[in-house]
Amino acid sequence: MIKKTILFALILMITGTAFSQTKKRQLPAVDIKLPSGETFNTSNIQNDGKPIILSFWAQWCSPCISELDAFNEVYSDWQEETGIKLYAISIDDVRKSSNALPFAYGRDWDFEILLDPNCDFKRALNFQNVPQTFILDGKGNIVWQHTSFAEGGEYEIIKLLRKVTNGEDISDQH
Repeated sequence: MIKKTILFALILMITGTAFSQTKKRQLPAVDIKLPSGETFNTSNIQNDGKPIILSFWAQWCSPCISELDAFNEVYSDWQEETGIKLYAISIDDVRKSSNALPFAYGRDWDFEILLDPNCDFKRALNFQNVPQTFILDGKGNIVWQHTSFAEGGEYEIIKLLRKVTNGEDISDQH
């Protein structure tokens, strides 16, 4: 009985850190980079009133790559159903960031790629670990976030995207 209780508590702790609730907050305006090297302000992250996913990743992060590969497999379906736009934001340092776009193209990712080589955007959003994924509603409010990757997590995210698309509040979803 004690082993089952400990296991249950451990599962709750792991799940609690993997999927966390978020109170609505605006996306901070921070200057980051386009793959071309041009400056891009995050206030320009928009999608004509439709949901947005921000997925922070790095080339050295295996779970990040697994998550974005999983997202890529269903991305066209997500776009068709919800109009979603996904921004994959590399936190690779300046030396590695020039490889982010070729890396993404090599994996056939069909996302907008942005670069945060100094982690300014990451700091502004106040998180530590990647992969880190945010869902924004059509008004640009952060309504949900999670860290880590669990196989099949993309199916949970589409459920959330459907709710966001329908104007439902998902800030209490885990």
